[in-house]
Amino acid sequence: MIDDIKKDASDRMDKSLKALEQALTKLRTGRAHTSLLDHITVEYYGSKVPLNQCANVNVEDPRTLAVTPWEKSMVQPIEKAIMKSDLGLNPVSAGTVIRIPLPPLTEERRKDMIKLVRHEAEGGRIAVRNIRRDALSDIKDMLKEKMIGEDDEHRAHDEIQVITDKHVASIDKLLEQKESELMEV
Repeated sequence: MIDDIKKDASDRMDKSLKALEQALTKLRTGRAHTSLLDHITVEYYGSKVPLNQCANVNVEDPRTLAVTPWEKSMVQPIEKAIMKSDLGLNPVSAGTVIRIPLPPLTEERRKDMIKLVRHEAEGGRIAVRNIRRDALSDIKDMLKEKMIGEDDEHRAHDEIQVITDKHVASIDKLLEQKESELMEV
């Protein structure tokens, strides 16, 4: 019973860590990478679809992304979707290929990005701590219903804290990597 709670808490913490990793890949560094455009959706035959489901996205050079729509009629909607995104990019269409130059990051912009990265990491830590709180609450409920003894409760509490510490350390490591990546010139 306690093992189920620990496994569930660990699985949910892993999912929080994965969500943070995905959020951090969307934040751009000085280099171009295709995952930068993953969250952009495009109006495609009356429904919103992810950009990578209606076009090929490639890295042309370290500072340029190339988007090749599968249909010529999709050039304008894709261009508009990229402009409307929160990335602050200005796509340039050349026939059927949309090139997206990535401007170099200024020092001020780098510092803003680091603040954003730290905020995302703190959100990840909060999510992990909330999962820990839920697991500890479940264990306390089991203790109240006399399903487990106090020794088991203390042992489970310590084991859940170890799992939490491991996940928080992983979040801190991700934060450190992203900060150093952002400060590279």
